[in-house]
Amino acid sequence: MREITLSQAVNEAIAEEMRRDPTVFLMGEDVAEAGTPFKVLSGLVEEFGTDRVLDTPISEPGFVGMAVGAAMTGARPIVDLMFGDFIYLVMDQLCNQAAKQHYMSGGKLTVPMVLRTNMGATRRSAAQHSQSLQALVAHIPGVKVAMPSSAYEAKGLMKTAIRDNNPVVIFEDKLMYQDKAPVPEEEYLIPFGEANVKREGSDITFIATSSMVQVAEKAAEILAAEGISAEVIDPRTIVPLDEATLLASVKKTSRAIVIDEGHQSYGVTAEIASRLNEKAFYHLDAPVLRMGAMDVPVPFSPALEDITVPTPEGVAANARKLCAGEMIHAA
Repeated sequence: MREITLSQAVNEAIAEEMRRDPTVFLMGEDVAEAGTPFKVLSGLVEEFGTDRVLDTPISEPGFVGMAVGAAMTGARPIVDLMFGDFIYLVMDQLCNQAAKQHYMSGGKLTVPMVLRTNMGATRRSAAQHSQSLQALVAHIPGVKVAMPSSAYEAKGLMKTAIRDNNPVVIFEDKLMYQDKAPVPEEEYLIPFGEANVKREGSDITFIATSSMVQVAEKAAEILAAEGISAEVIDPRTIVPLDEATLLASVKKTSRAIVIDEGHQSYGVTAEIASRLNEKAFYHLDAPVLRMGAMDVPVPFSPALEDITVPTPEGVAANARKLCAGEMIHAA
């Protein structure tokens, strides 16, 4: 099977869906001529023209509002939000308008809109361009949230999102755009709410999102050399969440660490850990541990930034303690 980058996978998915469905179009800042600052969308304007690949003014509330209206009236817009940090600017359009229209119209209206954006620290982009804000939109009923961990997931989840009749937000880790993974040439879709067991294990479960899947896999390799067997699960989507797969794993291993790059307090890790505690409590040999980003603005200083997010060594160290029966107090 060929290997392509995550960037190429996203580009392929959008191109295939635009060829398949003439109602699909793309809009955002610098998506046409520049192909976004990360060059993910390069080449699309040459094939589809400026009627379907639209460069917008620097007005996130304006063009997301336009996309909501277009989606309500028969189109399937893909909105590119240059940085995930800018999601604060579009919370009304996304969470008050797009998320609620189906419910408020008694099922008569749908908003089949995809908002693709990015997340992730350690790129030296400082506090306003390094945040991982997936928990904000996951909190709002009516919005689906996908977090691809590789090029394979990025393509399959994007195609599913474009065909979904609900608003979907996809968070891509900006440091993973050049990471390669095997991706089939034939068409495939990844269903929402279907987790992927990346590595089977028997002593502890790692539930990790986006780039934290790689962190968890590296931690599992470290532990394997010490005789500790870690299972690694990628939820793929946090809304909807595949509870059944997560619970089955935790009931088998009796221990779990949930890892996400969003801030630890009130975040994705807290929600998943809470569900495990509620529904697998009597199978647990230790409290479910959460590992997220420190509750501080992301520093610009490389030395400081690198210690704000979970690392393989940190995950492995906590796993050793859990497996040894030691109590760990979350920061």
